[in-house]
Amino acid sequence: MKKTEKKSLKEMMLRLEEITTLLESDKIQLEDSICLYEEGIEISSFCLSSLKNAELKITELKNRITDISNN
Repeated sequence: MKKTEKKSLKEMMLRLEEITTLLESDKIQLEDSICLYEEGIEISSFCLSSLKNAELKITELKNRITDISNN
């Protein structure tokens, strides 16, 4: 995954599934497995960050609604 590429969470999750399938197969060499594993770690980090940001945004919106309701 190139750092400059902008991909959606859905695209990243699909790529992570592809990587998992490839790593579970017996058809790839050790060097390729290591590269795929590294890519998977980077994608996992991206996905976790995206999900945490989404959770934060939802929490902020819920707090805003609560504040409006209390006024």
